[in-house]
Amino acid sequence: MIYWDHNSTTPCAPEVVEAMQRYWNEEYGNPSSAHLMGRRAAAAVRTAREQVAALANALPAEIIFTSGATESNNLLFLGVLLTPRSGRKRIAVSAIEHKSVLEPAHMLEQHGFELVILPVNNDGVTDIESARRMINEETLLVSVQAVNNELGTIQPVAELAEIAHNNGAYFHTDAAQALGKIPFDVQQVNCDFASFSAHKMYGPKGIGTLYVRGGARRWPWGTPFRGGGQEAGLRPGTSNVPAIVGFGKACELCGTSLTKNNQHLHLLTGQFAEMLLKRFPRAVILNRQPNSVPGTLSVLFEGIPSDLLLARCKSINLSKGSACNGIMEASHVIKAIIAEPNRQEAVVRISFGRNSGSEGFEQFFEILNTIEQEL
Repeated sequence: MIYWDHNSTTPCAPEVVEAMQRYWNEEYGNPSSAHLMGRRAAAAVRTAREQVAALANALPAEIIFTSGATESNNLLFLGVLLTPRSGRKRIAVSAIEHKSVLEPAHMLEQHGFELVILPVNNDGVTDIESARRMINEETLLVSVQAVNNELGTIQPVAELAEIAHNNGAYFHTDAAQALGKIPFDVQQVNCDFASFSAHKMYGPKGIGTLYVRGGARRWPWGTPFRGGGQEAGLRPGTSNVPAIVGFGKACELCGTSLTKNNQHLHLLTGQFAEMLLKRFPRAVILNRQPNSVPGTLSVLFEGIPSDLLLARCKSINLSKGSACNGIMEASHVIKAIIAEPNRQEAVVRISFGRNSGSEGFEQFFEILNTIEQEL
């Protein structure tokens, strides 16, 4: 079985599984408890918080554990909604944000906020000049992904953060596809908030973080959660110690292997792209290096519906785009950069991982050739 869908999720690294194991059935204390097992669990959470913070160049107190980037994004936008309205009411997000940003942003719009959508160019990169015009002194919050989950395009988040701050607005980035894949430094980006997810970087599912500059004491809004003091009250509930430990270990591993992994993925992606364009000249690669994260290819196969191609790839696991979008039609991301409906429905995302190799290349090309001959 060939797996080319690492932007959707990654396998847990063996070292991560090993680190988590004893917190399931040996060190199972509640980290909020004062007894010895509770204190040991709290120490494990503290270590993991430090590991996540180190990879993002944040302070441990600025890391708030959640169930993943989707919850982190919702926590941020719901916090805005639950706060008494200030003079500012404009929210700016890019046209190709993950649904966990777009849908809460539209929810704010339904409650009286003004929502502006920042356009992207044909490569799926947020247009800076449009952002300069659309982000103004009425803007409260700007949210733009660090790396797009479908295209792999790297967004100019540091420049966008500067535009936001120059207008007195907060800046948030969904960095689920960035942390552990490319160097991501909250100080260099100068973001106020950032969302991370463990399962995109060889950690477990169901755990992520919200980075809050200055920590919970600097949180400017309300919180939808009540009933506990965990995570400084921003995200109460019994801590998922095994998953938190796994996230910390994944961050530690990515920190030491990032350069090696990226070199491998850059070479592998280049090899695949070169072979693809020779064997199938009508293919169009939508994302371009170096403005794309290594390992991700968004490919338009002219004349071949993506649903047909995916159905034929029975032993090759790949996707049309984000798993969160479902598979019924082209996503809003693809529609933002391609106008023609028939071409929108011919896009496939291929996302390699650190253990991927050339296995499956020939099989994939043979499937393409067979379909082309049939059509």
